[in-house]
Amino acid sequence: MIRVAVTGALGRMGSNIIKTICEQEDMEVVAAIEVPNHPKKGEDVGELIGIGKIGVPLSTSDELDKVLKETKPDVLVDFTIAHACVETVKIATKNKVKLVIGTTGFTEEQKKEIENAIKENKVSAVISQNFAIGVNIFFKTLEFLAKKLGHYDIEIVEMHHRFKKDAPSGTALRAAEIIKENREIPSEYVFGRYGMVGERKKEEIGIHALRGGDVVGDHTVIFAGDGERIELTHKASSRQAFVNGVILAIRFIVNKEEGIYNTFDVLGLNDIKF
Repeated sequence: MIRVAVTGALGRMGSNIIKTICEQEDMEVVAAIEVPNHPKKGEDVGELIGIGKIGVPLSTSDELDKVLKETKPDVLVDFTIAHACVETVKIATKNKVKLVIGTTGFTEEQKKEIENAIKENKVSAVISQNFAIGVNIFFKTLEFLAKKLGHYDIEIVEMHHRFKKDAPSGTALRAAEIIKENREIPSEYVFGRYGMVGERKKEEIGIHALRGGDVVGDHTVIFAGDGERIELTHKASSRQAFVNGVILAIRFIVNKEEGIYNTFDVLGLNDIKF
């Protein structure tokens, strides 16, 4: 049985992850963590998310070290915010807990802190901007398109719900990175445009963030040439798409002793070459 701790337990992703883990025959939730001073601390997390008692009281992040020592999870799943995730990683890795991280919005310095903690404590982790299986096929397809159509004008448009705090999305930034790595033209990112910006440069990759309503996550990459264009789009209609990928990542990472992996590793997509 894989023992799992979940941070951001009552959030949109955290609660869905807990529900889905409870449906698995080979997994169990052993710890559920929320922000310090949470008013529901100590209450059964199953009842709080509407699935009935599961025997796991809600804990808070200020006592994370104690909780991990007492519950001994194999894997901790984090979908929270960047600065909180960094501190969680430092504590979890010292306790030799493996990680599945879906939090986005990290600075370069925060990324290095996370990577250093994982490497210094010799644990394993899956880190991804997007765990949806379809999105990762989308990413892999972008490798091919960037190699073949990298000389076209390339624009990325993403839309998310009104509550999303970081922009552009981690998925949009990852798409831009993949394109930059696979096209022959040196690239630079342009985040939106306003005013007299002049003609578009060939090396630009335009990235545009839209926010509104309850949109789970839409991403479109446009390759615009003379007389034609290709648009590659992924739309997530439910967060379950991401949760399903998290479940795969938990099963994957529990058998890895050391190292930092991504969803291409989980899905075996690194073996596909164009």
